[in-house]
Amino acid sequence: MSLSEIRALDYTVLLCSRLEETRAFYREVMKFPVETDRENWVSFRVGATLLALRPRGQWSVCDDGNSISGSAAVQLAFRVSLPAVDACHAELVDKGVPILRGPTDLPHWRHRTLFFRDPEDNIIEIYAEY
Repeated sequence: MSLSEIRALDYTVLLCSRLEETRAFYREVMKFPVETDRENWVSFRVGATLLALRPRGQWSVCDDGNSISGSAAVQLAFRVSLPAVDACHAELVDKGVPILRGPTDLPHWRHRTLFFRDPEDNIIEIYAEY
């Protein structure tokens, strides 16, 4: 087996300085179904993949190091139907989530996008193709 045989991203782990706040965000704001919920690990089912959270810091493989406040470590993009972009925007605003950029058409990409941050300052994009 070689690296060229990789065909799928199975799960993504977000390293968290504010695990409880981030856990609540993905569970209560984003409404992702919980797959596993332990003290130092929570994973959410997002389609065929898992989005997992764990505390930032030293663990058996390495030390994650410190994060810089206000600096994103990752951008997560979630695809929805075209009408859902605006519906998601309204729902996020109702829940008090600060929006980086409201629903915007990007003709070059043929995307309608919406951007905001999670409690760890990661950039979240909700988009639809048109």
